[in-house]
Amino acid sequence: MLQKITQSFIIYIIGIITLTLGISLTIQSHLGASPFDALLVGLYRTFGLSIGSWEIVVGFTIVMINAVAMKTKPELFAMLTSLVTGLGIDSWLFIQGSLLSPENWLEQSVLLLFGIVFSGLGIAIYLESSFAPNPMDRSMVILTDKTGLSFGKSRAIISIVLVIVALFFQGDVGIGTLLNALCTGVIIQALRPYIVSFKQKYVVRKIKAS
Repeated sequence: MLQKITQSFIIYIIGIITLTLGISLTIQSHLGASPFDALLVGLYRTFGLSIGSWEIVVGFTIVMINAVAMKTKPELFAMLTSLVTGLGIDSWLFIQGSLLSPENWLEQSVLLLFGIVFSGLGIAIYLESSFAPNPMDRSMVILTDKTGLSFGKSRAIISIVLVIVALFFQGDVGIGTLLNALCTGVIIQALRPYIVSFKQKYVVRKIKAS
């Protein structure tokens, strides 16, 4: 049992590290981050602190809102996801600060492309861990349950609201925001079968062998 939890945690951490690499690359591209990350950049530009710090603050706030909506206690593991993601974003941005400085549209586009791919890959990996929920994903599930809308429509509504709020705070909204919204789900869907296969082949088999 302990080994299974450890394996799940390792997959979770690898997924978050990959995801935050993708987030930082899209931010560094200056072509527009995902709706949620665009809001974080806007809060950073308006109030200071770091982008990762706002990930933690906003994430914790969403966890509390979710708890009120579900009339349950706040999900501590969801807070863990926000904390680890925030630390990951700031760490990658610090590392990339002296290494990446796109000087033209082509270089920005390359960073955006890799950012979207790594973000999708990271989400696909950490979803397989089933270790800790993402506060925003939980909000989409709650909205779906409360309204009867499809998950896709709930996701679209929340994304639109995030973009509007991000624009109010001068967030990082651009062509990258639209591409993130359109492509990330497709990438996750395309990569998950390979990740599931890898997990079954190496992780689950190793647990059973021990």
